[in-house]
Amino acid sequence: MRHQYHPLGFEGSRIAQGFWRMNEWDMSATDSLGFIEACLDLGVTTFDHADIYGDYQCEALFGDALKCKPALRDKMEIVTKCGISLPSYNRPDIQVHRYDYRSEHILASVDRSLASLQCEYIDTLLLHRPSPLMEADEIAQAFDLLFTLGKVKHFGVSNFTTRQFDLLQSRLDAPLIINQVELSPLALKHFEDGTLDHAQQHAVTPMAWSPLAGGELFSAKSEKAARVLAVLTELAASKACSVDQIVIAWLLRHPSEICPVMGSGNIERLATVVCAQSLMLTDDDWFRIWIASQGQPVP
Repeated sequence: MRHQYHPLGFEGSRIAQGFWRMNEWDMSATDSLGFIEACLDLGVTTFDHADIYGDYQCEALFGDALKCKPALRDKMEIVTKCGISLPSYNRPDIQVHRYDYRSEHILASVDRSLASLQCEYIDTLLLHRPSPLMEADEIAQAFDLLFTLGKVKHFGVSNFTTRQFDLLQSRLDAPLIINQVELSPLALKHFEDGTLDHAQQHAVTPMAWSPLAGGELFSAKSEKAARVLAVLTELAASKACSVDQIVIAWLLRHPSEICPVMGSGNIERLATVVCAQSLMLTDDDWFRIWIASQGQPVP
């Protein structure tokens, strides 16, 4: 009997926690478990991974923590990615930094991720970056098998253009439910190139990587970052909140229902960001940040 895809799209938390730097947090498995439990207590239930993160180590670190309390698996949504082949001491079989979407690679990558994460299924599998050699039909076969075997519940992409997204979707029975792209007050490309319009049209959730612009917002080394930071600081003072709360509220305000992926291993910082969900920005507030980033008034 053929499995039926769930009709609903992304059902994760409004804010996600990323683990791409988990190997830098210097946490024991017990410490990591405590961090994961604290995330769940804050209502952050979506955890973002990729096979390559931390030189192929971060999924296993997360899995070591989850092994300490396996019952937590049912309280979270695990997102992971595949498709980038990265030469590494931990992967001596890989010789060239490239993309690989052959069916056998996708299937093997998922099996490795499941073993590393120490869980039986992945909630959503994303293709990490588009490849010029992407064969949509072959990917569709791999996705269909992964779903039929119960190894992956949902599928999505990361860093795909709308045309690349539509090409892959045209070959799939499963709806693609996520496109993870760079979005921040300093990264406006996908606000303007149709990506977020496309997401709304097809009920796709945009997940925002680097929502705080990788810290560039706070260093304000460029003229653009300095302009934006000045406005963010003024708004934060007027609303008695932090600058990072203003940034996250600005992303959450967008009608495409952006899901920011936070990357800090500091639970207090995550708790601060979670409070941004109750912070309402007016249209004037939102456009002041937009105009500061653009460096000119709207047309």
